[in-house]
Amino acid sequence: MNIVFFLLVLIAFLTAAWRQFSEPTADVSPMDALSGAMIDSATGAVELALGLVGVMALFLGLMKIAEQGGLLKILARLIRPLMVRLFPDVPADHPAMGAMILNMSANMLGLGNAATPFGIKAMQELNRLNPCKGSASDSMVLFLAINTSSITLLPTGVIALRASAGSMDPAGILPTTLFATLCSTVAAILAAKGYRRFFPVKAETTEANPAEQSSEPSTLPLTEAEEGAYPAWVSMAALIGFLLLIPLTVFYGEVISPWILPALMLGFLLFGVFRRVPIYESFVEGAKEGFQVALKIIPYLVAILVAVGMFRASGAMEWLVGQIGQLTSLVGLPAEALPMALLRPLSGSGAYGVMASIINDPAIGPDSYVGYLVSTLQGSTETTFYVLAVYFGAVQVRRIRHALAAGLTADIVGVIAAVVAVSFLYG
Repeated sequence: MNIVFFLLVLIAFLTAAWRQFSEPTADVSPMDALSGAMIDSATGAVELALGLVGVMALFLGLMKIAEQGGLLKILARLIRPLMVRLFPDVPADHPAMGAMILNMSANMLGLGNAATPFGIKAMQELNRLNPCKGSASDSMVLFLAINTSSITLLPTGVIALRASAGSMDPAGILPTTLFATLCSTVAAILAAKGYRRFFPVKAETTEANPAEQSSEPSTLPLTEAEEGAYPAWVSMAALIGFLLLIPLTVFYGEVISPWILPALMLGFLLFGVFRRVPIYESFVEGAKEGFQVALKIIPYLVAILVAVGMFRASGAMEWLVGQIGQLTSLVGLPAEALPMALLRPLSGSGAYGVMASIINDPAIGPDSYVGYLVSTLQGSTETTFYVLAVYFGAVQVRRIRHALAAGLTADIVGVIAAVVAVSFLYG
């Protein structure tokens, strides 16, 4: 992240400086625009973090109920055969397993910020198993790679925006988004597993505090890890149930999406009542943790969002689009959609604004090829830099190893898969 942070700022400064001398008659000087973007981005980063306080408190409160009721262990046992193969360094019954599953489930349902508290909780649990504090473990990198590419069954926010833009088929992006995220998730796993040999953990990293380490072993033989798992038919039934969600979301996604968050909250509370958990006290305890975590990530958000804001305001993004737009249009990625593909890993709000402006443009519209493509890109790629800053910032990890490379690989594959899917269905 040190190199990325420096390069974004350096490129932004040099681009703005060149424009300052080459465009002396501009209404707003490039350097003034760059200065304004720095202040606005820093302010926006704090506002974003404060906005996350409520969301973090809400969902970490619910997660505390799930944790005390044993839901995380139930989920971990349910898909243990898959998870222990993906994450061999994580004990099968460790709370990290359940937290990762909840995060992935929230991402699959397109819950946006609701997935973040679960992901941060998973990172905190993974960090307890990390023998080298301050440096990302293989499990952390793999989890974040999957997080940035997560299979999406129901991109609720994008469907709602398409409906508001007058789309005749707002849920038409469900099959394209599902295909793109399937491809990007496979790419993320392969990249995280393959790149790690080039990014070894540094030996000089400070060893973990024994008090922070889990009392369970950091690795388990596969046969041991599978002990206590549910019978194979139970896991198979859960898998079949998940697969049945795919056609359900394709045909009824617009109807289902408004029910998800209220049903999720009620489900957690009912589970806690059934398991005789003091739901109010547990919720408040978890909410306190959410408040503290949200404040802790502010410096990391300020750093990355200021760098991204400068990169956009300097004109570097516009120049990059102009240089490669004609080439990408030959392979199904028009110049109108290219800013979306380039901006999405950098800024979620920026990408959302670009998508909204495109599908609300009468000359393009939500049901055109470009409209379907930008909608699919929004639902199938992730704000990789934001995710890395927030998740690693929450556990004070500064050496991210191959996490960025794996995340960007997944983003690139997701863009390619989105182009292929949209070209096939709507081209």
